[in-house]
Amino acid sequence: MTVNIALVLVAVVVLTMPVFAIVSRGRGGDPDVATRPTSVILGRWIRDWVMWMIAPLERSLVASGVSPDALNVLGAVFGLAAGVAYMRASPALAGWFILLGGLADILDGRVARARGLASRYGEFLDSMLDRFAEVFAFVGLAAYLSVTPAGALAVTLAAGSSLLVSYARAKGDAVEVACRGGVMQRAERLVLLALASIFDRSIASAAGWAYGTLLFATVWIIGIGALGTALYRTVAIARALRSGSGRSR
Repeated sequence: MTVNIALVLVAVVVLTMPVFAIVSRGRGGDPDVATRPTSVILGRWIRDWVMWMIAPLERSLVASGVSPDALNVLGAVFGLAAGVAYMRASPALAGWFILLGGLADILDGRVARARGLASRYGEFLDSMLDRFAEVFAFVGLAAYLSVTPAGALAVTLAAGSSLLVSYARAKGDAVEVACRGGVMQRAERLVLLALASIFDRSIASAAGWAYGTLLFATVWIIGIGALGTALYRTVAIARALRSGSGRSR
């Protein structure tokens, strides 16, 4: 997909924001979004807008009886495809695969709840396949950016810290302390990585930078932000356990 087509698509998507602002005025937000933590990068209004955008697709999938398991597997396949695209030095294509994988990840849970199929099995499968998808993408990204030691270090930090964020949440749930906050949650990581991958070469050309500069910097931001998020969750859970409370954070 050419950069021009990507820019047109982004422009069309952005233009739906004022439409959503008008049609959603006076209405309550998406109930699923209301139960989830937000961050500086992806606030509740943005998430409500995304749910509004994909609502027709969601209704179509529910009506057609698509299995949430199929969407879970599809998300992992898109993660694998992103990794392969990175290894083939096609970061823009990888970025689109990451976005598609994120879309599948959103839809699997919503379809499951709409069809009354939500279960602990589905929650487990969703969480595990999300991790597989992320690892697949980072492995390919490592192959793409490891031409320099700094690139390899950036990807290693981003991948390791991303898994620490997820592990902190899982371990917190295991000890009955729900902690899902932080600036670099999975949605933020996916969006930043995808956009940097899609627009890296066009921005680099316009700015006179070497290809990969924007992506390299973004991976460092993801790595540092995810490490900070993992540390935040670790401290929050430890404090809750020490004080004897188990409230959500």
